[in-house]
Amino acid sequence: MTGTHRLIEVTSAPLRSRYPRTIGRNARLGAHGDGPTALAVSVRTDSGATGWGMYEGPEPDLQACVGRPLEEIFDAGSGVLDPAALPLDVALHDLAGHLLDQPVHQMLGDHGPAEVACYSGAIYFDDLDPDDAPRGIEGVLSACEADRRAGYRGLKLKIGRGNRWMAPEEGFARDLEVVRAVREAHPDLRLLVDMNDGYTPERTVRFLEETADCDLFWIEEPFAEQADGLRRVREHLLAAGSGVLVADGEFDPDADAVLELAAEGLLDVLLMDVLSFGFTAWRQLMPRVRELGVLASPHAWGHPLKTLYAAQLAAGLGGVPVVEGVPGTTDGVDTSAYRLEEGRLVLPSSPGFGLVRR
Repeated sequence: MTGTHRLIEVTSAPLRSRYPRTIGRNARLGAHGDGPTALAVSVRTDSGATGWGMYEGPEPDLQACVGRPLEEIFDAGSGVLDPAALPLDVALHDLAGHLLDQPVHQMLGDHGPAEVACYSGAIYFDDLDPDDAPRGIEGVLSACEADRRAGYRGLKLKIGRGNRWMAPEEGFARDLEVVRAVREAHPDLRLLVDMNDGYTPERTVRFLEETADCDLFWIEEPFAEQADGLRRVREHLLAAGSGVLVADGEFDPDADAVLELAAEGLLDVLLMDVLSFGFTAWRQLMPRVRELGVLASPHAWGHPLKTLYAAQLAAGLGGVPVVEGVPGTTDGVDTSAYRLEEGRLVLPSSPGFGLVRR
């Protein structure tokens, strides 16, 4: 960025996301509804340059950096410099992209492809809803077909019904039935499963044994991260000659502990959230991820815009085999510069994130 820029205004407004269908339960939580609300944070400099981005987290102090030179709080080569500016993390990346006349992925180095593989993360326990007339397996298959028609060529199936919603063995049997039914209906799609910490190490190994012929891409959050359990899973995968990846690090992560598990060969894909962990934090972490020879896929569930942010990180930093897709729209935001084509998210070449608030 050339010249001196001073941040003179920071504002916020509610940002409402909407899903194409009601999203139900997972292993730990009840119905997720039809879409959440977050904050859209906008920044403006004394030169008239602007940027904006989503913020998701505790009530922020948005005025802490007003009046300060931009170079004191943000560097295009590394991200946010002052922790006081972290609520502006995404907005400042967007602003820098506009000042440099570059898309964010270019500013991050273009280490990955500009067309990013994208799966649907919206396949929940549709078989159990509604309570008074559960739809059974057809409910899950209907959601899968809808997301395939929307352009996704990967599906992440929530499992772990026996953790809360069904008796343990009955729920495990239903999990298996769902995975097999989806694989039969969509033999050509990438399948992932997410236990949301609803399994045990023993049940995870049983699940892997029972689904060995289902060509799963990864298992996610099988249980709360702990080395002994993950070691047992890894030993099984190695003995079976399985290529299924183990992904974790999403829920309230201790980044150092997650990296230690990866260094021990117990995790293959790191999942810290694109917003709550943060853009700048991912930029700082990726050299270590590459050094360890593992992969990343920033968690994006909740808001459709988070998928687009994760895709920019993937294209910019590399090392991300696929990003989590959140089907839906965002009120007052034009996302048409992004295209989902045959399971790949095509990123725009416009400055910043290429997102226009109407």
